[in-house]
Amino acid sequence: MKAQAAAVLVAGALLGVSALAGCSVGVPDPAAPKVEQTATALATPTITPGHDAAAVAAKDMPFSAGATLAEGVPVGISGGLKSAPGWTPVKENVAGESQYLKADGCLVAAKVRTNQSPLVQPDDRESTIGLFTYLDPTILPAYLKTATLRWGGEPDKRGPSVEVLVLEKPGLPGAKSTAVLARVFGTAASSVYVSISCPDAATLAAARAEVAERLVVVPPSS
Repeated sequence: MKAQAAAVLVAGALLGVSALAGCSVGVPDPAAPKVEQTATALATPTITPGHDAAAVAAKDMPFSAGATLAEGVPVGISGGLKSAPGWTPVKENVAGESQYLKADGCLVAAKVRTNQSPLVQPDDRESTIGLFTYLDPTILPAYLKTATLRWGGEPDKRGPSVEVLVLEKPGLPGAKSTAVLARVFGTAASSVYVSISCPDAATLAAARAEVAERLVVVPPSS
């Protein structure tokens, strides 16, 4: 029952993704590893001797660079959408999750989770694939595409990017179009989930562009 309860909490970040890429996000395989949920308060930052957090934050963060992060220091995610034209915050940092509603009907949910060590594989790409298959074993790696979000930097200025995997399905007539972007940071033992649900493919494309521009993954400060 604990594994099932944990899956329900994690899957709550993936709003409106009940039929992505020909599959659905449902109850995970009972044999899958349990993922501990984050507390509502962030862990006390730690300092890693010899680690240059500023240098890491100033560079792109592809999947292959995940090991350059400080061990066990979580990433964050900004609330940049709340000030974007047409967007309204409907939930702000409630148990690590924020939600934003756009005037055209799009809903974005962004969540950070810590204590993700059970999902960690040899590299962050494999770990992120493992996250999707943990949520739904029918999700195949071929369904997942590589995308990017912003990785720190200053607002309204071009900055470094972070690779994520995205699971997207344009809606059939009368159904919503949805996308989920996620990244497990194995060394940092944390993960980021962003779900987008829109009335149709056109509004989804516009919302994804705004998410990519304004919803910033925040590098660890230590």
